[in-house]
Amino acid sequence: MSSSEKTQFPAGAERGSVVTQRHLSGARQAMRRALARAVVVASVLVVALVAGCGFHLRGEATYDFKSICVASPAELPFTSELVRSVEGSGGVQLTTTADQAQVVLEVNSVTEDKEVLSLSGGGKVREFLLSTRVSFRVHDRLGNDWLPTSEVLIRRSYTYNDTEALAKEAQEQRLRREMQSDAVHQIVRRLEAAHKPA
Repeated sequence: MSSSEKTQFPAGAERGSVVTQRHLSGARQAMRRALARAVVVASVLVVALVAGCGFHLRGEATYDFKSICVASPAELPFTSELVRSVEGSGGVQLTTTADQAQVVLEVNSVTEDKEVLSLSGGGKVREFLLSTRVSFRVHDRLGNDWLPTSEVLIRRSYTYNDTEALAKEAQEQRLRREMQSDAVHQIVRRLEAAHKPA
């Protein structure tokens, strides 16, 4: 074949190639749109989950006071988590003694209860109800209330089967930890409502 001769293609081959390229281009655009929608949906879900669990971004909280002392029994696991959360909320200095603080977060009591919620037809426990109740108050060194005595009550229920006692015990411990964290987050959020008495 001489250099002047042209290769012959089947009729419509060039047109089919253009159509295929257009089809691929459209598919890419559709994939990009689908990916963008997925990113938006995922972002909305993350925001909803973060808001639902009571999570606070560091530095987000704003308080009327500049320093605070957490007065709660040191031996309680609740106390250490509360101290970490107050310190991590930002915008306030945590002190170790009440006389150095503008306000005192006084935890009056932390009570954990467990009661039978329902029974099976044979009289065996089918469901338990767990509760964590925390009573607290925010006041200054003179005893003036910045936040009167308040209460946080967290409840969780779970089904029980005595043939799975170990698994259910582990579930109860996990629920207790979640309830403790929930109570701590609620208290930290309520600190933003504490204001200097008139």
